[in-house]
Amino acid sequence: MHISEGVMSAPVLVAGAILGAGGMYAGLRRLDPAQLPKTALMAAVFFVASLIHVPIGVSSAHLLLNGMIGLLLGWAAFPAIFVALALQAILFQFGGLLVLGLNTFDMAMPGVICYALFGRLAASANRPLAFAGGFATGLVGMLLSALFTACALALAGQEFVSSAEALFLSHVPIMFAEAAVTAVIVGFLGKVRPAMLQDARLAAAQSGRNA
Repeated sequence: MHISEGVMSAPVLVAGAILGAGGMYAGLRRLDPAQLPKTALMAAVFFVASLIHVPIGVSSAHLLLNGMIGLLLGWAAFPAIFVALALQAILFQFGGLLVLGLNTFDMAMPGVICYALFGRLAASANRPLAFAGGFATGLVGMLLSALFTACALALAGQEFVSSAEALFLSHVPIMFAEAAVTAVIVGFLGKVRPAMLQDARLAAAQSGRNA
């Protein structure tokens, strides 16, 4: 779901950079040093998951796992996804450096939203509820990223409206695949490492007390 270099108009690029920078500031401010290894691991997970992609016009379709990253990291999803996108842009020319802020916001913000909406549900000791929280996280995370990216493309000019529509529609089946994968991961973590689903909330609470 990377937006390619040279597509966005200057106002959209500037707006994306501002939103991405704001998310990075919030993420870095809340990032507990003890969570750095997990943040680095999630950056690697995102890097690999979104590396295998199918080109669609000026964008591409692939798994994101951004909702799951949001569940595990909260606002720290921003720096994790930023690093992964920067490496993809530098090493493989996926996306680009000028659109890095916009791509980061489009993929990280839905993870933060899923963390706020479904974090408690996914961390529930009740396995069916946790599974439902994981499924909703995967579905909504991909849905919002597709929606944000499609809206950004549509704002780039009338000639990109059809590409925006194609991008969103092409991700509908992937949303359900992402939801199933995320639900399985959440269920597995709930069995073997339930603390991982709680760490982001504990770090957020600690950050709130220190603010």
